[in-house]
Amino acid sequence: METMKQRVAETEATLAPFFKKIEEIAYINQEKVLDAFHAVKVSESDLQGTTGYGYDDFGRDHLESVYAHTFKAEDAIVRPQIISGTHAITLALQSTLKYGDELLYITGDPYDTLLEVIGINGNGIESLKEHGVSYNKVDLKDGDIDIEEVMCQINPQTKVIAIQRSKGYDQRPSLDLNLIEKAIQQIKEKHPNIIVFVDNCYGEFVESREPIECGADLIAGSLIKNPGGGLAKIGGYIAGKADLIARCGYRLTAPGIGKEAGASLNSLQEMYQGFFLAPHVVSQSLKGALFTSLLLEKMNMRTFPRYDEPRTDLIFSPEPAYMPGYEDDVIMAAGTFVQGSSIELTADGPIRPPFEAYVQGGLTYEHIKLAVTRAAQRLQI
Repeated sequence: METMKQRVAETEATLAPFFKKIEEIAYINQEKVLDAFHAVKVSESDLQGTTGYGYDDFGRDHLESVYAHTFKAEDAIVRPQIISGTHAITLALQSTLKYGDELLYITGDPYDTLLEVIGINGNGIESLKEHGVSYNKVDLKDGDIDIEEVMCQINPQTKVIAIQRSKGYDQRPSLDLNLIEKAIQQIKEKHPNIIVFVDNCYGEFVESREPIECGADLIAGSLIKNPGGGLAKIGGYIAGKADLIARCGYRLTAPGIGKEAGASLNSLQEMYQGFFLAPHVVSQSLKGALFTSLLLEKMNMRTFPRYDEPRTDLIFSPEPAYMPGYEDDVIMAAGTFVQGSSIELTADGPIRPPFEAYVQGGLTYEHIKLAVTRAAQRLQI
């Protein structure tokens, strides 16, 4: 009988060329981050932070310039006051959608926590629906954006078209940026004034480009996922066109104040260092995802995506419990340094059919390899 040690060795031998490709992408993204640090001229004084109102917080402003430069955006907001990816996305949507406007998701219904933000689930209090924003969606077709149906659904009230890169808890595939770019180009060709927003959670640094480079007007994500590099303890970001970022700043603080205020407190060093490490950390997580997929496949388990399929995000006996923003109880298995940090090794899933478990994150390949191997050994017992 084949030992676990032999199975692990065979798995890594098969994955060697795939690991090399991941390392090449990490190198490209590391260069982009390094170039951004140089262009902004980040210095030690930028790591200190401010208190109170946070006026003239040059470290905060420079960090936002680093994000904008790296993601090829005109401007960005990167704040500890943004508590999650859902919060960042909500700010972006609330800032761009007003009474009578329509939000059109073209990747099916969004991630669970956004259903209450839109007003599909929950009590509707302070939802987009309560504020007079209508909602429509177009499901994917054969794993791709159904652009013909999208064009049919666009109407004079359609103000924002939203795209979710990650599969979230759906069974659909995650979307690579080539597919997203193609859809954006076709939309913008006929409707140049529609705002295209991309939920970038779990997608940062997985590919060699980001959605802004593919034509998106606005993107958002969480610092306790990819861009925080496992070091940021809290925070979120929004990046995109300057006029849209200004609106997001007014929504985050207050009209007339915008992104000019907001103390960074003691968060800047972790945010800077985490972002610098993020391309490498993401590559480690991706290697771990491939290792997990192939090793479990060798044990006759079904994994999706398979180890040899393109990836554009990190998502791959606990007790279920209630979590705010979710309709179903959720299992959440995580030994993380930062609570809820999805860039650290976690496994979770909603307690509903088809009862799938989602493995994601991992700061180092070695940690993922050890954890998954030990879990696989337990399964053999």
